[in-house]
Amino acid sequence: MQLARRWSLSPRTLERWRWREQGPAYLKVGGRVVYRLEDVEAYERAAARQPDAARREARGGDALLSPARSMRRPLPPGWNGPRPVSA
Repeated sequence: MQLARRWSLSPRTLERWRWREQGPAYLKVGGRVVYRLEDVEAYERAAARQPDAARREARGGDALLSPARSMRRPLPPGWNGPRPVSA
């Protein structure tokens, strides 16, 4: 409950993350789910994002593509675009 408040999440979201094996490490103690502070803080550090300038610098310079363009998934092999709709 405290972690849900800390991150402004529903307790149900944390439950779903555990089921999907996502989120921070947890313990089950006497039927209760417990998160150790060091595991929560380690998860927060791992999930931290860098500003765009720091990411570009880490990659060795300016990115040629815009962030939105660079996040697009590649097209599957053999995909030629949408098929025309016949009337």
